[in-house]
Amino acid sequence: MIIDCHCHAGKGDLLTGPWDTDAPMEVYLKRSRAAGIAKTVIFSPFHSNYRQANANTARIIAQYPDRLLGFAFVHAQRDRGRIHALIAEAVTRWRFCGIKVHRLDAPLTREICDVAQTFRLPLLYDPVGQTDLIDLLAPQYPTVNFIMPHLGSFADDWRTHLRVVDQIVRHPNVYADTSGVRRFDYLVEAVQRGGAHKVLFGSDGPWLHPGLELHKIRLLGLHPQQENLILGKNLLRLMQSAKTVSRGRGRDASQRLVNSKISNLGHH
Repeated sequence: MIIDCHCHAGKGDLLTGPWDTDAPMEVYLKRSRAAGIAKTVIFSPFHSNYRQANANTARIIAQYPDRLLGFAFVHAQRDRGRIHALIAEAVTRWRFCGIKVHRLDAPLTREICDVAQTFRLPLLYDPVGQTDLIDLLAPQYPTVNFIMPHLGSFADDWRTHLRVVDQIVRHPNVYADTSGVRRFDYLVEAVQRGGAHKVLFGSDGPWLHPGLELHKIRLLGLHPQQENLILGKNLLRLMQSAKTVSRGRGRDASQRLVNSKISNLGHH
């Protein structure tokens, strides 16, 4: 089963470009279906209110429950002090399976890492080329799985790509996704040095064509077992670790629903 780990969906409200205006799903879903992509992780475009945006994401998932999974978007500064409440709602009410943070909003914080650790959720953090925080935080949060989209830079920054490859080699809990990487040989290097178990397929849809991004993985010419890791099994493994830390109160029943949902994916 092929899973796209990186796709935006719904409407943003900042209106400076497509990335914070509109991420329509209809064309993406047609393209991904034609490419053989079975499931897609979605999250909002940039938005001024991520609680509202996450609710919008949940409504989109409800329209395509067999195709879509949700990651909750949060703003590290604007949502400061209520990250736990936002993620708890996303997990227990909407059964979201991960967290998305973007440095263009604000850099990653301990508060977000603490919440990711509490709920054992993978954390997709776009550093926009500034990868130093991952070197500081990954050793301090060894149970948090950090995913760096675009090999760290959508802007085709080769220096960042090399730093992220080094990070997935050095840190057991740091991964990279392949979305929007234009220089193909850095994908080759990521797999050769980091291993197929540290790389996840993503498209950055709907603005990038999921079939084109998927074809890059095919062109790596990997053994089927390695290719399958990149195309879905790695993400399933990271999401299957999701759970509520009991803190003496027992596992949250709604979180068990999330785990059940993810486990069912692994049996397709």
